[in-house]
Amino acid sequence: MTSVTVIGLGLMGKALAGAFVRAGHLTTVWNRTAGKKVEGARHAADVAAAVAASPLVVVCVVNNDAVRQVVEQAGSLEGKVLVNLTNGTPSQAREVAALVAELGGGYVDGGIMAVPQMIAGPGALVLYSGSEKAFTEHRATLEVLAEARFMGEDAGAAALYDLALLSGMYGMFGGMYHAFAMVRAAGGDVREFAPMLTAWLSAMMAGAPEAAGEVVSGDYATEVSSLAMNQVAFPNFVEASEELGLRPDVLLPIQRLIDRAVAAGHGGDSLTRLVEMIKE
Repeated sequence: MTSVTVIGLGLMGKALAGAFVRAGHLTTVWNRTAGKKVEGARHAADVAAAVAASPLVVVCVVNNDAVRQVVEQAGSLEGKVLVNLTNGTPSQAREVAALVAELGGGYVDGGIMAVPQMIAGPGALVLYSGSEKAFTEHRATLEVLAEARFMGEDAGAAALYDLALLSGMYGMFGGMYHAFAMVRAAGGDVREFAPMLTAWLSAMMAGAPEAAGEVVSGDYATEVSSLAMNQVAFPNFVEASEELGLRPDVLLPIQRLIDRAVAAGHGGDSLTRLVEMIKE
């Protein structure tokens, strides 16, 4: 079994460390704020001791400023692989990768597509990028946490896909919350409404591969639901929301994109054309 160090014992860090302990790995932990414990793990006195304890160092802290502080306190990283599972941007991942390389270590960035309760359970996924050699060497250990998917040697790739997936999630959640607000404001039962919304959103998301094909081809022509048709209908969503005493904040950005697309002469295209409007 590979010994592993986990730096950062927030909710996610504790879940990661606990998974390694349960899998039988000799696990060392360190947290900036003293007092947080992980049963079965060894607790290092400082960052340098934590890093020295294991060939594999997993960092999951509040942000990439904190990651850089950890790296700066680590001393030499010669012979070590640092796996950064802290949420951040692609450029931040590349900056940390360069810093780790200067100290002689291998770097792998990661994006956790799971909540802490899902770690080491079904459905959990972690995206990785950076040094393929380092990833391959420690893949079996990392798979204790979740399905491990390597996205390429660009250190920023995992962060990009992580943020893209989360962007889709937040957009979907925004629509869901607005729908709940409408039903509740009208006196309806959101618990009865939720299965209807789940079925509807699932049916609509089934069209994602076709939409992706439109983006790749650049052919957005449609005979189904054009931007011009949606532009005519969209004021109804805003007006109905306001009549219910609700703010249409979630809806307005989409309406603005539709209006821009139609004004630019794309009224006959599908909603997928909005990808180009975002790019502009």
